[in-house]
Amino acid sequence: MNIGFIGLGTMGAPMAGHLLQAGHALHVWSRRAASADSLLAQGATWCASPAVVAAASEIVCTNVTASADVEGLAALLLEGLAPGAIHVDFSTIAPSAARRTAALYAMRGIEFVDAPVSGGGNGAQNATLAIMWGGKSALAPRLEPLFAVLGKTVVRVGEVGAGQVAKACNQMVMVAAIEACAEAARLAKGAGVDFAKVRTAMLGGSAGSRVLDVFGGRMATRDFAAGVEARLHHKDYALLMDEATRIGAPLPVSAAVWQQLNALMAKGWGRQDTSSLFSVLEVLEGVAGGLAGG
Repeated sequence: MNIGFIGLGTMGAPMAGHLLQAGHALHVWSRRAASADSLLAQGATWCASPAVVAAASEIVCTNVTASADVEGLAALLLEGLAPGAIHVDFSTIAPSAARRTAALYAMRGIEFVDAPVSGGGNGAQNATLAIMWGGKSALAPRLEPLFAVLGKTVVRVGEVGAGQVAKACNQMVMVAAIEACAEAARLAKGAGVDFAKVRTAMLGGSAGSRVLDVFGGRMATRDFAAGVEARLHHKDYALLMDEATRIGAPLPVSAAVWQQLNALMAKGWGRQDTSSLFSVLEVLEGVAGGLAGG
């Protein structure tokens, strides 16, 4: 297929590379042209604008940061997309933004699919992403060859916007587990017990999980260099809390985790790994100790 790809960051670049290696003709554009260099060396075609990408592609993929980015790109892609074309967005955005974009395209006979992914940079590199997508079921035959080279778990959740709801649920559970790991690490430290050994024991028990393995491991070694930048989880939590407010869903645990993420951002640690939630607890302890002492 002729495929376009916009958004060549940590996730997008390897995803685009897999599509190229699978034999698809790839047309790319990026705000930072240098991010496309490795793909161009492999045979991708550089396009002067998103509209040119759209005109050359039957399916355009995007992987950018925020709802506004996706909606801004959609307005530009409309200049080139032909009726029957598909815009597949791998970003994590608000369900409402996905629905607005789909409605905009529908007036021109163009399809929109929200397909947020989970698995991080490693999942993108290894083509083992979990892809949760929302859109018309009739699009599945056209999308399956594309999704098959990007991920190992592909689920159509429902209509447009449903993929973003699934991603919100994924982030809710994952970041709550990161916070739980941070609290476990803090409890172990306070009790004078080595959290690295506690974590090893837990990994063999019912608390064992990928979050405890990866993020708990970073807490044990105090390595908070970004694996997953906390600012991205903060952005995702803003989206899910907004959706919860819109539909009146009570999320008491998520609300508490949201406050911890807010505290992390207030400390200026947004570009550190989300395992730095452990440091937030240490700061809070210091504040509490200061108040007690006063």
